[in-house]
Amino acid sequence: MQKRSLTPEGVSEIYQIPKGTLANLRSQKKGPRYYKVGRRVIYFIDDVERWLKAVPVLTQDSMEESR
Repeated sequence: MQKRSLTPEGVSEIYQIPKGTLANLRSQKKGPRYYKVGRRVIYFIDDVERWLKAVPVLTQDSMEESR
């Protein structure tokens, strides 16, 4: 069974986003949607992937592909 949620450590390990960056994004109310369960922070994989897909860096090659 696939795990549907991750801790900040899990997000960092899988997606190579430093834990400190995730903490900074949370404090700025930016980044992927997260949930607080007591003192724990959890992210749902779908939310992280949706956020990643919503903030692409457009390169010349990717812009030429869309033509």
